[in-house]
Amino acid sequence: MEQINSKYYFYTRHKGLFRICYPKERPPTVETYLSPVETHCMNIDYHVPDPENSTKNFSEDQMTRLNMGRSTIVLFGVAFFVIFIAFWTGVAGCWRRSPGNITATAILILLACLLSAGAMGFWHGVEYYELERVVGEEYYQQWSPELKTHTKSWYDWSFYMAWTGVGFSLVSAILFSGAAICLRGEREREEALNMQYLMPVYPQKQQYAYAGYPAPAAYPGPYYHGSQYGPYNY
Repeated sequence: MEQINSKYYFYTRHKGLFRICYPKERPPTVETYLSPVETHCMNIDYHVPDPENSTKNFSEDQMTRLNMGRSTIVLFGVAFFVIFIAFWTGVAGCWRRSPGNITATAILILLACLLSAGAMGFWHGVEYYELERVVGEEYYQQWSPELKTHTKSWYDWSFYMAWTGVGFSLVSAILFSGAAICLRGEREREEALNMQYLMPVYPQKQQYAYAGYPAPAAYPGPYYHGSQYGPYNY
């Protein structure tokens, strides 16, 4: 009973990327703070920085889980930064109707999609290690049989929103690619139309025969150059 009251994993909780929150009772031995939505939470320790080298006694599985958790945060951060850049290239492309800017936006959004998908993949890797590997007493493999029997877990709205965001990023990249192709084709048609007005038109010297009149012919020879009476001397 004392262990049940002191260990946080015996309490109902919501776990995210950065913190664990207790919507009902909270463990008295764990230091928590009040979140903006009025729930008591504690931060997840990723050991960054780690000046005391507290991870030196971690097993290989524990370090793998920890590094995948860190990678999840980093990849999401980079993905958000890429989306921020794509926002400005997209605005510039729409304002200027520039196929190059729209193409760059499509590439950036596709990159953000891949980064976000990679982050979600690492998150699922963390979940796998917490369920299937021995990575600490607070995780499934080292729970008591009673705790395993009476524990239920499920994904909440943030999980579905994350994967929905990945999917919409992919759709956005495809749509921007299509827009770039359309703009490029439109520009090529405009350039081809303008070329018709830029081509010079030269008059052609041709001789035509009219009805009732013979076609003009060259003056018959012979031709004499100079005087036929010889040169004159003055």
